[in-house]
Amino acid sequence: MKKEKIIKAGNGYLVFGVLIVLIVSLITGITTTENRWFFILLPVILLIIKGFFIVNPNNSKVMVLFGAYKGTVIENGFFWANPFYTKEKISLRARNFDSERVKVNDKVGNPIMINVILVWKVNNTYKAAFEVDHYQEFVRVQTDAAVRKLAGSYPYDNFDDARTELTLRSGMDEVNEALENEITERLAMAGIKVLEARIGYLAYAPEIASAMLKRQQAVAIVAARKKIVEGAVGMVEDALAKLSEDDIIDFDDDKKASMVSNLMVVLCGDKEAIPVINAGSLN
Repeated sequence: MKKEKIIKAGNGYLVFGVLIVLIVSLITGITTTENRWFFILLPVILLIIKGFFIVNPNNSKVMVLFGAYKGTVIENGFFWANPFYTKEKISLRARNFDSERVKVNDKVGNPIMINVILVWKVNNTYKAAFEVDHYQEFVRVQTDAAVRKLAGSYPYDNFDDARTELTLRSGMDEVNEALENEITERLAMAGIKVLEARIGYLAYAPEIASAMLKRQQAVAIVAARKKIVEGAVGMVEDALAKLSEDDIIDFDDDKKASMVSNLMVVLCGDKEAIPVINAGSLN
């Protein structure tokens, strides 16, 4: 058998009633008749006691008889089954796994620190019990491997143009979806269902974090300056066009160049401009 089989176990309360009757019969027979044949009931009682088990909500018991898988009990309650069954408890509850922060290299070779938050549950008790050793440890190792593979598939960031390539920092939805698919594929053989997988922590490794922060600041400054220059050029064009349109002043090429220079300095400077009053000729 290579798949999960759901079975129903015997009612534990009924068997418990039979057990009480046997115990009373044993005690009564020994004390009143002193017949030693009643001791035969003792091993029977012990075997019956060994067959009792409880299944709590969102738990299961995997039944194995002398190495042969007989089925899984997922119904909750008090039950009795063959006392020779080996009963392995497997939880069906959803579990959180917060992996350790690992240092890996991204697609372009930068060392980064990353971890993943995984929500998972056992979906197939047969695979969890028999296809892998220690399915909880299997989840931990395979999740770590999936995170390392994911980090090597994307760059942490793209400083040249964030729109040209998907990155770990900018494409969280797509990256998390890829991570979930990768982990789901790896854990399927253990009967594990992935409910959610997402990156919980992402940063440059300490040894390059300071340098990368300066680089990010430089990129931000350049982008801001570019935007300021674009706006300043438009404002200068509008100013010159408005002055010419209203016939306020006639500009030759030298005057235009001087005005453009002054306006660009005022508009693009990172400090407030100090006006200087020219009391003489413009020439």
